[in-house]
Amino acid sequence: MLNKSFYSFLFLMLFTHRSKHFSIFIISIILVFILSSVMFISTSLSKDIQYTLNSQPDFVVQKMKAGEVIDIDLSLIEKIEQIYGVKNVTSRVYGKYFFKPLKQSFTIVGVDFFEEQNSKNLKTLSKKLDMSKFLEKEYMIIGSGVKKLFDKFKYDKSYFFTTPLGESIEVEIYDVLDDTTSLLSNDMIILPKELAKIVLGLDEFKASDIALNVPNELERANAKVEIILKDDNLRVISKDDMKSYYLNLFNYKTGLFLVLYIVVILTFLLILYQRYSMINSSDKKEIAILKAVGWSIKDILKLKVFENFLVAFFSFSIGIILSFIYIFVAKASFLMQIFLGFSNLDFSYELTPYIPFGSIVTLFIFYVVPFLCVILIPVWKIATVDVIKSIK
Repeated sequence: MLNKSFYSFLFLMLFTHRSKHFSIFIISIILVFILSSVMFISTSLSKDIQYTLNSQPDFVVQKMKAGEVIDIDLSLIEKIEQIYGVKNVTSRVYGKYFFKPLKQSFTIVGVDFFEEQNSKNLKTLSKKLDMSKFLEKEYMIIGSGVKKLFDKFKYDKSYFFTTPLGESIEVEIYDVLDDTTSLLSNDMIILPKELAKIVLGLDEFKASDIALNVPNELERANAKVEIILKDDNLRVISKDDMKSYYLNLFNYKTGLFLVLYIVVILTFLLILYQRYSMINSSDKKEIAILKAVGWSIKDILKLKVFENFLVAFFSFSIGIILSFIYIFVAKASFLMQIFLGFSNLDFSYELTPYIPFGSIVTLFIFYVVPFLCVILIPVWKIATVDVIKSIK
């Protein structure tokens, strides 16, 4: 019975029942929008985090005391270099610098620009980096959040750092990192390593931690054990550990949203079922008239399937489109703060668009099938009732 007349009657029914479908249509858009937004931001952040961590060293070695991370001796570098399979052992300097005017803090990162790994990462972050010019005097490279804060307080060209010893050091701004890197660099200030030690008050023969690579994956487990044996107070964090931590964090937050969504969607479906179970007399007469003019129960159910499928399909599509615009065009400020934490500086990050088509299809199936079922069961009950009883 799927002919031109059927489709004409279908759209006539949609227009006639537009007031009945409107509230369901709006609620459906909101539900799909919320869940798809969480899905988009979770998958995109996971992809960006994995891409960012892929450029990080295989292991990071930290010194622990009473459960807290403390500065590590540079003498340990020589001992680690003697371990078979270990390459590119470097010390790292970083820490928080308190910005008194707003009671906020920056992340100071000290870099040795002659180290191969650091130079490669910096060239990825800053396209304008000219090593010879940068090293002519004391320069710094800042993140976009730091730049906004400096502009607010008229630090257009330079900033005066106060060291723990009370000395004041003026450092000029060399470059600003793009928003595309702000997931990593929003509150970051990159300084030459020795200057960073002075600003942070770090001892000349110490570092924040030690980074290293082990190119052969089969040797990584053994290298980790040998590093730990060098000192009982060492903690070794692998790149895989960091990936697992971030992915578990995002999956946990996504799971919370999913549980809330399931509760809401079940409530919504229950309301739909109750609403269609109490079909009014006009709906009963409508079904009875269709049966009286020769429509079978199968044809009536087919009409209702198409009618409500169109409502579900268009509400689902609009919800997906709106969530895509919210996440990847409007930058999803509220959800970004939930997933990444509330930053102490203004945060602006451009997510890499990633559309998980498999997840969208799964979401569509688990949304549309229950939606149609809770509507068709009451309609089927009415359609099986005798025509004379329905008209009465």
